[in-house]
Amino acid sequence: MANWYVLNTKPRKESQVESLLTQAGFNVYLPRYRQDSTIKPFFPGYLFLKFNYPRDYQKIVYTRGVNKIVGNGQVPEPVEPEVISCLKAREKNGLIELMKYGDDPQPGDEIQVMEGPLKGLKGVFYRELSDRQRVMILLNYVSYQGPLLIKKNRIKKIKSSEEKEQSHSGRRARPRVPPG
Repeated sequence: MANWYVLNTKPRKESQVESLLTQAGFNVYLPRYRQDSTIKPFFPGYLFLKFNYPRDYQKIVYTRGVNKIVGNGQVPEPVEPEVISCLKAREKNGLIELMKYGDDPQPGDEIQVMEGPLKGLKGVFYRELSDRQRVMILLNYVSYQGPLLIKKNRIKKIKSSEEKEQSHSGRRARPRVPPG
């Protein structure tokens, strides 16, 4: 059965990989957006591919421009079809519409990812990177806790670092009950 997977491409090879895999008969989705007058991949270095694992695995990984299929280190991890439909729903004329969400977060602020495949996940704003378009957040998700680079206009500040400190200091410690 065919599932959607995320392919990691070599730098700036997303369109080449899209073309090669489309010609080979695969269902490929490369979300794009417009920045100024340039059309760019929404996830630089990544695209989505629907294929049958393990049957088509070798064809995919040996396609020119493919770096790897994203997975857990052992096998590729499928992507829920809702992720693809959510991304496609954001498109107008084949391009994803970008939005900005509220105030700019500061280091330590709690944020929520507002779009993309990580939509709804919460984390802590860590720092802004030099091009002022990307930010680093510390993502808290199930058993994964680590840094993630994401475009700044995909996140929304939900709680400032000061509000977080106040909510933590306002909690009372539970009395310790001795065993037995």
